[in-house]
Amino acid sequence: MHLKIITSDKIVFDENVDAIYTRGTDGEFGILPNHVPLMSALDIGVTKVVQGNDTKYFTTMGGVFQFKDGEGLILTTTAEDGNNIDVARAKAAMERAKALLDEHDAAIDAKRAEAAIARAKARLKASLSE
Repeated sequence: MHLKIITSDKIVFDENVDAIYTRGTDGEFGILPNHVPLMSALDIGVTKVVQGNDTKYFTTMGGVFQFKDGEGLILTTTAEDGNNIDVARAKAAMERAKALLDEHDAAIDAKRAEAAIARAKARLKASLSE
């Protein structure tokens, strides 16, 4: 199988793989060779890619997943290789978002803070440092 992870800025990943595990809006799912064609909206989460004995992790911040004829494609606004994530920055972002939620000010956008927490959690999970 082949997988491409693409953002509007760059191709984040473009290699042959043995398995793909990612998070759709309806939950997590996996793709193995000879899987039936599939299209799914993606949620904020982590995409796990297996290549032989190696495993790679990428954050995927929403988007679309398509699989057809042995080709997987993820189109997302933001994707990061788990090895390149700044763990300290992700932890700081989570703390800032949690602090916003803890304030009981009506002017605070709770959904935005919750999305920031979800993105930070995905980054930490992909970095394998959570």
